[in-house]
Amino acid sequence: MKIAVTGKGGVGKTTLSALIANSLHAGGRSVVAIDADPDSNLLACLGYPHPERVKPLVELKDLIEKRTGVKPGTVGGMFRMNPRVDDIPAKYAVDIDGIKVLVAGAVKKGGAGCYCPENAFVRALVSYLLLDDNTDLVLDMEAGIEHLGRGTISAVDWLLVVVEPGKRSVETALRIKKMASNLKLERVCAVGNKIRSLNDKKMLKHALSGIDFAGFIPYDHAFVKAELEGRSVYGASRAVDNAAGEIVKILSQSRG
Repeated sequence: MKIAVTGKGGVGKTTLSALIANSLHAGGRSVVAIDADPDSNLLACLGYPHPERVKPLVELKDLIEKRTGVKPGTVGGMFRMNPRVDDIPAKYAVDIDGIKVLVAGAVKKGGAGCYCPENAFVRALVSYLLLDDNTDLVLDMEAGIEHLGRGTISAVDWLLVVVEPGKRSVETALRIKKMASNLKLERVCAVGNKIRSLNDKKMLKHALSGIDFAGFIPYDHAFVKAELEGRSVYGASRAVDNAAGEIVKILSQSRG
């Protein structure tokens, strides 16, 4: 199963990505998670002790030049749009309790033609993993889907939009749903996060009546404490783990 997770910054999409990856892995699946958000926090949410020591893929300058044929940052010039990437997960992913995690890094957008080799390299990797039937993929994305190509987004089984009780979060979810509709993507679900009461659920369902909900993640102080202490968010709260497991079950049953 291929899942892309997005939403407004701060709503908990990275923590949901970590929970989903762990739930898939607990079900016996081979899982690769890609942190494609410039504000990289997925490693920390998975409990990795020194996330700052992991070099993002876009900073592997020598490798990118070798695979694309162009030095990163070069303005203009021809480069390979489909560089070899099949060995990247095995060589460069961080293994966290059986989950392979890759940090894409922020692709800076300067002048025209800048940073295209990095983009091509990361996009080729995502495309490769989307076509790998033996691996489940979790994409922790930046807000919105503008940065995803039509081919990439159409290959995702589910686009999960994380939303918390709040006006701005809801507005972002509606904007993402509209963009997804423009790309003819119908497999879009919302996930309510930081739910403290039944009223929170009702508020979100009413505000997002045009979007199906895959589930709701309850607020739990133990879960928040784990985040603050740098421990894995998975295993910190039984209620949260169970909610994530139910979401994965629903998505698996509804796939296709």
